[in-house]
Amino acid sequence: MRVTFLGTGTSTGVPVIGCDCHTCRSGDARDRRWRPSVYLQLDGGFSVLVDASPDLRAQALRFGIGRVDMILLTHGHADHVLGLDDVRIYNFRQGGAIPCYGNARTMAGVRRMFAYVFDAATPRGGGLPQLSLWPVCGPFSVAGRTVVPVPLRHGSLPVLGYRLGALAYLTDCNAIPDASWPLLEGLDVLVLDALRHRPHSTHFNVENAVAAAERIGARQTYFTHMTHDLPHAETCARLPAGMTLAHDGLVLEGVDERLNEAALKWL
Repeated sequence: MRVTFLGTGTSTGVPVIGCDCHTCRSGDARDRRWRPSVYLQLDGGFSVLVDASPDLRAQALRFGIGRVDMILLTHGHADHVLGLDDVRIYNFRQGGAIPCYGNARTMAGVRRMFAYVFDAATPRGGGLPQLSLWPVCGPFSVAGRTVVPVPLRHGSLPVLGYRLGALAYLTDCNAIPDASWPLLEGLDVLVLDALRHRPHSTHFNVENAVAAAERIGARQTYFTHMTHDLPHAETCARLPAGMTLAHDGLVLEGVDERLNEAALKWL
């Protein structure tokens, strides 16, 4: 599996509009962060988009995303779904609807937010995204792989992370329920929310994220969904071994697509 980080910023992105702080003025390309999303390319050419940020068009052009076979949504907040209208170009080229998975609340939210897409009375002249919505509440199989939804808490909102093989992607969370910890055993790669240093009511801060990552024990942890409070180089220099900030355009090659025994025993 090839993993491309399309965006690693929080809902404002970085630079933040109107801000002249050190990070927003930084010349380090790793300090420029689009809204959060990752793109997974599996053996056999199957591709998975995790979240559709408002920056999807720019991300797709920059990173050469020519195909999307499936979309996994973590939750229905604007910074994770507003790019859904842009997937219509993939509908045109691929000749069909794209299956879109998330919890029931997220699917209902997508129907409300994109009501025009699902309204038969909407004129079709400009083209509409074709999305096949599938509520999930447990593991499911796609293209011969098992996708494991990982229930999380984003403040009071129930959201999903996802595990695919030896990778887990857990963004927008400030708590991992007791039942979800076993689903995260035996990871090679963990991607985890780490908003900033100061505490936050709906996100892990860096201290929380490091503690959760140490408990999970993945071989390598990448933090995402970061504000301009976290300059890349300075923050990474203070993180424990095996942990680092992700950045837009970061590519991980050869991530194992298979669930290991540690994960399978909990399914």
